[in-house]
Amino acid sequence: MSEHTTPHAVVVPVVADTPHALPSYSTEDSAGLDLRAKLDAPVVLQPGQRALIPTGLHFALPQGYEAQVRPRSGLAYKHGVTVLNSPGTIDADYRGDVGVILINHGQAPFTVENGERIAQLVLARYERVEWAVIETVEQLPASIRGAGGFGHTGTS
Repeated sequence: MSEHTTPHAVVVPVVADTPHALPSYSTEDSAGLDLRAKLDAPVVLQPGQRALIPTGLHFALPQGYEAQVRPRSGLAYKHGVTVLNSPGTIDADYRGDVGVILINHGQAPFTVENGERIAQLVLARYERVEWAVIETVEQLPASIRGAGGFGHTGTS
């Protein structure tokens, strides 16, 4: 019996207005699909500069799913280039071009080339929230954490 099982695939209709291959998984256990830049000309990101990089992909996610746009670790580590609003969320009802907001946190200019792998796309299920407004209670139930946040547990 195999240790690996193939996860259930979600079918996503896509319009690929790009000459590049559809996003694909690099390995059998990859969670993210590589997104490629669709550019007419290279884009140079100076240190501190950001740009919206198109991919040429338009898709229709099933209801109850989002696509998360995440950085590629190699670009971040080697060049300081990352996805600015990470993770970026693509909602199920969005039909426009999947754009990636890249920012250069490095110390040297970085050139984004046509067809370059610029980000990862991860499909995720989500739940909708229904608020239960509690008007007669003066405080929420206690928890161990309480209101602590923003580094309250220390740095190590």
